[in-house]
Amino acid sequence: MITKRIIPCLDVRDGRVVKGVNFEGLSDVSSPVSLGKFYSDNGADELVFYDITASAEGRGLFTDILREVASQIFIPLTVGGGINTLEDFDRVLKCGADKVSVNSGAIRNPNLILEAAKKYGDQCVVLSVDMKRVDGKFMVFAKGGRENTGMEALSWIKRCQQMGAGEIVVNSIDTDGVKKGFDLEMLEAVCDIVSVPVIASGGAGCIEDFVTLFHALPKVDAGLAASIFHFGEVAIPDLKRTLAENNIIVRR
Repeated sequence: MITKRIIPCLDVRDGRVVKGVNFEGLSDVSSPVSLGKFYSDNGADELVFYDITASAEGRGLFTDILREVASQIFIPLTVGGGINTLEDFDRVLKCGADKVSVNSGAIRNPNLILEAAKKYGDQCVVLSVDMKRVDGKFMVFAKGGRENTGMEALSWIKRCQQMGAGEIVVNSIDTDGVKKGFDLEMLEAVCDIVSVPVIASGGAGCIEDFVTLFHALPKVDAGLAASIFHFGEVAIPDLKRTLAENNIIVRR
């Protein structure tokens, strides 16, 4: 059994970490630099940094804050938001990112995944997909979950993996911020069609939700969450202790 990863997510807007429900109603949480350092020091396996309005505002990602976050942490860093070109990949990797997450940029230009995987390796390219049920189908949404692309999500994910995406982050808009548990049905559908690591995102409300996730879906490699970590509802050392007690292998 593969070691499961616990990944806090920093959704950054205007240089501050924010959090909402179902991708709406964002409220200010903290500084990404201090929060990133806290997670690095307290047992997080990786950190995800999303500049959540970069794509919607049609601009590049804030590199000054990113550089500061990267200098304070000692765990792998995945960065996304406003990634549209190979130059964007290059820029964030030079700022200290280990992996680059693409979402809207790949929807606009799927070849970006192919080109980035060729240049930097599959392990560097993370496909992040904002998914929502529409008329019983899983659909891909863009621009921070505001725009239905009309693309069916499972075929999109399969295509991106074939082009070189080395990891898939499944963001369930339906469960985001609701704290009622991960979207197991959606995650299982993705796990069934890919052979690369899958990260579950959206819905974690308590420690038990992670236990349920990894027991129900052993193929899921990591659980990603934001508000339960940001607001101190779940401490990562406590979460890892409970997972280990439930025979789920984690890094301690």
